[in-house]
Amino acid sequence: MGLSCGATLVKYLLCLLNFFFFFGGMVVLCVGIWLAADQNSFITLMRLTEQEALQQYSQPPVIEQGAYILISAGAFVFIISFLGYCGAIKESRLLLMLYGVFIVLIFTMEIAAGTLAAVYRRETERQLKVYLTQTIKDHYTTMKQADAITLAWNSAMAEFSCCGIDRYTDFNEAPLWVNNKTAGQLVPEACCKLEDKVLMKPADPNCIFAPTPSNSYAEEGCWYKMNAFVEYNFEVLIGIGIGLGLSQLLIIFFAFCLCKAIEEDFIKY
Repeated sequence: MGLSCGATLVKYLLCLLNFFFFFGGMVVLCVGIWLAADQNSFITLMRLTEQEALQQYSQPPVIEQGAYILISAGAFVFIISFLGYCGAIKESRLLLMLYGVFIVLIFTMEIAAGTLAAVYRRETERQLKVYLTQTIKDHYTTMKQADAITLAWNSAMAEFSCCGIDRYTDFNEAPLWVNNKTAGQLVPEACCKLEDKVLMKPADPNCIFAPTPSNSYAEEGCWYKMNAFVEYNFEVLIGIGIGLGLSQLLIIFFAFCLCKAIEEDFIKY
């Protein structure tokens, strides 16, 4: 005996949803494995392009770190969506149960993290600031030796028009930047008012040596700017969080409803 019309509709909705995530996760995973196994071909490909903005991502540290991130994210999405897709298409209660349990665990961790962050807001902010400061100290370097964290910081500073955590002197605690910077350089290029935010090209070439309020954001810390951004967009962020949570609850509901609706004759282990 087959599934009811409602259960069949749920089945195909889960199949369709998880197929896209399954395919996307597989692509991301394959790209990550390619980058980890053959950096040289990617570097060569980037150097053949005429886009200077893309060539900054061809640094070996950036490729290596990016590969690990892509492999981790791709594998995670691939495994979860595989369980959902195969469980629905094969009408397997075992796979659907595993899929539902994984989504429940993810949802629970999100709720727990959000609750703890809200209850211990001050401590959370303090620890986050400490962590961000440590990323500068441990990883931030010049654009020529840039890794993924350096590029992330440069993008953040360019976007928020800021410099360091509190001010430009934060970079004096970053040995990699201090040891590799141009002689006489006081601030990274991303701390300047930029002519090109992608290439980190300062509007005033002298800015990195003599930063002033008119040519740089040297005294404007990113911590304050980021907090202001979060507060200004708080309702939007809350809305996105609620939407994501409701979507996950709906997926959990569909998975367990389909699992319950599958007849014993169709169970496949």
